[in-house]
This record gives sequence, C-alpha cells and structure tokens, in this order.
Amino acid sequence: MPEHPGTPVGTAPAPEGGAPAGTAPRSPADPVKALLHRHRELCRRAVDPLEIAAGLEAHGVTDRTAARFRHRDVFSLAEELYARAPRDGELGPALAASAPPADPEGRRSRRGRGGRVLTALLPGGVCALALAAHAHASGPPLLAVTAAGAAGLTAALVLAVRRGPLRARGHTPLAAHAATALLVLYATYGDGFLDQLLGGGPAGPWPPATAPLLALALAVVPAAACARLFAVRARRRLAGSRDLDDFTARARPLFLAVAALHLAALTGLLAAVRLVPGTRPGALAPAAALGMLLFLARLLAVHGLPHAGATALVTTAAAEVLACLTVLVGRLPGCAPVAAPVRRAVETWGTAAVPGVLCGAAALGLLAYAAAVLARASAHARP
Repeated sequence: MPEHPGTPVGTAPAPEGGAPAGTAPRSPADPVKALLHRHRELCRRAVDPLEIAAGLEAHGVTDRTAARFRHRDVFSLAEELYARAPRDGELGPALAASAPPADPEGRRSRRGRGGRVLTALLPGGVCALALAAHAHASGPPLLAVTAAGAAGLTAALVLAVRRGPLRARGHTPLAAHAATALLVLYATYGDGFLDQLLGGGPAGPWPPATAPLLALALAVVPAAACARLFAVRARRRLAGSRDLDDFTARARPLFLAVAALHLAALTGLLAAVRLVPGTRPGALAPAAALGMLLFLARLLAVHGLPHAGATALVTTAAAEVLACLTVLVGRLPGCAPVAAPVRRAVETWGTAAVPGVLCGAAALGLLAYAAAVLARASAHARP
C-alpha cells in the first residue's frame, strides 16, 4: 500500500456530480480524504479495490491524476480509498434506515427473473402471431394486419429492451431507434424492393422475407442471455483481477466468446425458421450480419456507450437507402454511371450483396471497437 500523501500535488479529479476537474482538494492536509468524500457512494458500495478503480476510471481519473495524490496508478489509489471507506455497516442510522429491506427468500428476485424471461420471449411470440395472421390475410385487410403486427412487434421490442439485461444505461439516441426500424424494414422488404427498382419498377407489391424477421425477433432471447452472461462473468473477473491491465486481458477473450456464442445462436435461429411453414426465406448472411450489428450496438448501450452503436446503425441504414436512391438517380439522362456499382454488385452476387456488405462491414467495425472499450473496467462500473 503506497504511503498516504501529506500535501496535494496538482489538481484533483472531478467529483461525481459537482466541482470541475481543476478544483483542488479542500483539505490540504489529506487530499485522499477529500477524494473519498467526493466518491463516497462508489467507495461505500464497492466489494473490492478494483471496483473502485473501475469507477474512478469511468469518471476520468487516470494514472497521471493518481500521481498527484502520490500514488503510482489508479489501482493503487483505489486500494487506499477502499481501505479507508466506511462499509455498509458503518454508515450510521440515517443511511441504514434508508437501505432497502432484505429479501431472504428471494421471492422478488425470482419474480423479476421470470418477468425478464417473458419480456425477452414476447417479441418472438408477437412476430409469430403477426406472420400467421399475415399469411392468411389478403386484399384490404392485409394492410391492417401488417400495420397491427408492426405496431405490436415494436411495442414488444421496446418492452424487452427496457427491462432485464438489455436495458441501456442512460439515454439511447432517438436516431438509433429510427435506424433500427429502417434496417429491420429493409431486411424484410429491401431485397425485393431493390430487385424491382433494377427491373424498372416497382410495378406492384412484392412478398416480404418473413423468415429473417422472425429469426431477429426470436434472437432477443439469446441476446438477453448473452448480455447477462457477459455482465456477470465480467464482474467476476473484475473481482478476481490484480489490476486494471489484468482485467482487460481477461475480459477481452470473454467478450469475443460471448459475441461468437450469440452469432452461433443467431445463425441457428436463421436456419431453423426456414423450416417454419408459411415463412418466406431470405438470405442468411445479411440477416446474421444485421443481428450481430444490433446486438453489439445494444451491448454497448447497456454498458453506457450508446453513441458508437448509434453511429453504426444510422450510417448503415443511410447507406442502404442511398443504394436504392442511386438506382433511381441512374434512370435520369446521363446518370447511368451512378447506379453502376449497385447494379454490378447485384448482377454478380444478388440483391443480398447490398445489405450483406453494409451490415457486415458495420458489424466488424463495431466488434473491433467493442472489443476495446468493453474490456475496460470502467465499462463495468456500477452506475
């Protein structure tokens, strides 16, 4: 344990909700005590020094900041804070009275777990019912059935991501929700629409690819399971790691394994739904790439990093729309070269090439980013 500093050196890190980062500790005799006061909730709830280190890192405290408190790194500073922090039993009557009552039988936990499972199953169930109704509808009622099914599926998805392991920490950009809806819409209708555009249409309605839609709705269950698995195992590694670098080295393989597990489950669902009577199959690779893109974006949002995922979703959705627009622009006199890249790709690999390349590239880029940031201890600090 590094010796306690006698005087402050430089400036102290920002408090959790108050003074700016350049504010010096108020107590010149013991700056660590001032830091402990600023992060008292973090230090009180922590079960080990590494959890405090993760929280400090999330608040922008670096090794250079720790050096101003005469500590060699953030983990060393966290060790002192942990040693000096009052535990829950030392909080005094006021805070102890405000603590939630114990639940020795775990009934509340079991009810909550059952509710989370049901909400994760809800999108798949709603989608299956909507597709069954869609398959038996025709004429004017078909539009009403489609609209009702879309509204029901949207409500089920919103409920699923607001509870349980897929609940985001903080605010998710509205653009991410709009882009998600557009990407799922393209996965269902986009290939047929692009094919009609290239043929000079659209000349009339075209059938949707319902199998990928059903698989993506059912994939909420493995997505929630994988998100919970990653959170639980990462916190165990956080508790058992020697320092922040050790945690990063152990967390990155865990993340990659969880991502591979979700991809395997998603691929299995995409293959299985092709066997469901009444579903219309779509290309497997673009749907798998889209499913991974949505999962990675949500996992980042769950851990307090929503903007990178939102950017990837918005960029991919915009690129798919742009691909269709280039075909329309290519019909104008002298503008045929504008549509040439999309036309050539479709002639070579089919209409699935457009979403496959775009979603695949975005998913790979987001995978690399997530492997870096989700291996940091700060991504697993308690909010």
